Amino acid sequence: MIIGQYTKSPQLNNRLYLTSRYTQSMRVRRVAVVLLIELLAGCASESTSKPVQYTDDRTAMTVGSLKEPIELVPSVRSTGIVFFGKRTSFAYLGPIEWDRSGSFVYGLWIHIAPGSDRSMADIRAPAALTLVLDNGPQVLVPIDAPALGQGAYQPVASWGQTSYFELTVALLKLMAASQKLQLDVRAEDGSIVSFVSSRDTRTTLTNYLHDRGITGD
Repeated sequence: MIIGQYTKSPQLNNRLYLTSRYTQSMRVRRVAVVLLIELLAGCASESTSKPVQYTDDRTAMTVGSLKEPIELVPSVRSTGIVFFGKRTSFAYLGPIEWDRSGSFVYGLWIHIAPGSDRSMADIRAPAALTLVLDNGPQVLVPIDAPALGQGAYQPVASWGQTSYFELTVALLKLMAASQKLQLDVRAEDGSIVSFVSSRDTRTTLTNYLHDRGITGD
């Protein structure tokens, strides 16, 4: 006879007790694992987004960048057309400051790591890339970066496309203040593939501004 959760059988009662203890233990372990993963992800995000600076041996220029570029993933709208088994494309971007004896120039490093889901057009072609922020879209214009001995960022995919684009202080400030950070890339078929940041980048870019001494209006 069963009385509540337990029975008159000592063996069955013991089995129910052990099962209950095991279930509670597993729940605690799952919570601990989830918290650990979130903690590690937060630490990794904080460490990789810190600004860094180095002096280039070839040009003697001081280069300021992020420790690692910001990763952008395909938006839900873009991934909706991807078939199962396709390798997904990713995009990466990062600001750069080139300082030659107090003369400052800024650029936006962009790398497209193409997958098998879509073929991208030449990212240096006119209007091939558009940066979309809270205040609207900004068509990116390619530039020729200084020929450094060491690049500020390293491409993720050797077969991908990498280029530099114009970046003004005004645009950098807009990026740092924008909750939305989206990169629209034109594919070879004329369609648009949108990449978005998987996390809020405002703190990362604001810290970069402060580290480079860019303050005020």
